[in-house]
Amino acid sequence: MELSIVDLATVLPGETRHDALMHSIEVAQHVERLGFKRIWFAEHHGSASIAGRVPEVLIAAVAAKTSTIRVGSGSVLLNHYSPFKVAETFCTLNELHPGRIDLGAGRATTGPVNDFALQQDRSKQFRADSDQQVLELTAWLDNSFPDEHPFSKSPVHTDDSIPELHILGSSPWSASAAAHLGLRYVFAGFINQKGTKDILKSYREKFKPSKGQSGIKSPQVTLAVHVVCADTEDEARKQIGPVNIMYNNLSKGILDAKLPSPDEAIKELGGLPKVEKYVAGTGIPPKFIAGTPKQVHEQLTQLEKDLGVDEIIIQDMMTDHKARMRSYELMAKTFGLKYTFNQ
Repeated sequence: MELSIVDLATVLPGETRHDALMHSIEVAQHVERLGFKRIWFAEHHGSASIAGRVPEVLIAAVAAKTSTIRVGSGSVLLNHYSPFKVAETFCTLNELHPGRIDLGAGRATTGPVNDFALQQDRSKQFRADSDQQVLELTAWLDNSFPDEHPFSKSPVHTDDSIPELHILGSSPWSASAAAHLGLRYVFAGFINQKGTKDILKSYREKFKPSKGQSGIKSPQVTLAVHVVCADTEDEARKQIGPVNIMYNNLSKGILDAKLPSPDEAIKELGGLPKVEKYVAGTGIPPKFIAGTPKQVHEQLTQLEKDLGVDEIIIQDMMTDHKARMRSYELMAKTFGLKYTFNQ
């Protein structure tokens, strides 16, 4: 099984945003040594608990501090930006680090204030045409605008290597867009658990091989899930306490609270949070997978089998940095990644 990481640059209790970004670099170096395939950086705006708001900057910093692991965005929110600028930015990153850069593109609201602030034209409420945005992005990467198109006069000038393009999402739209353009698809199973099986089936059924270098010839699926691995199940349950608090806050409309430590979270929750186990054959990932190496291995392996995914990318929002690094070590060992493991 191929395993990867998506990093949010979580701000830990008592630490600064600078500390969070330095942790991201340290995590990238750590998982590279452990044998993870790629590390991606998310885009979140206006959050007190997340420092990862500009994935392009973190990609540049991390790629310069690593040598083999693929580095990318998970995702850049294409609905807010010019596809031309996104293509130039990621092609430049790939020119600096040939063959190691991933362009994970998606769409999402960042809240009405942030969405409006990201717009250049603020004379009206604007909603990008997501299909057109993705189509234009692939044309820039492939230098494939028709001769009569005005954009054909200003190519991005990609050479023999371009960033690896992935479409990220949790909706039928994202699956359809990836399928019709012959692109790699990454599904956020921790967001739309019940829709996972049907949406991935739809992607495969509608897939059309790409004719450009930005696409692929056959369906390629990555499943994103929230995973914490620890030496004991109780320790893993403790480490998902802070993210449980975050979701509790979101349900109450509290959008900008900092995350607590695991001990503070357990105290606020009144005990260890319950852990849902994956039910084999359902194709419905649990919101959180948390447990021992054996428990995590059994659930991810069964998910891979049931959904036929090519890769699993792991998200977590742990607020104990040492426990997070340990989680990755345990997964590398139990999944047989190429790693250097210190007992």
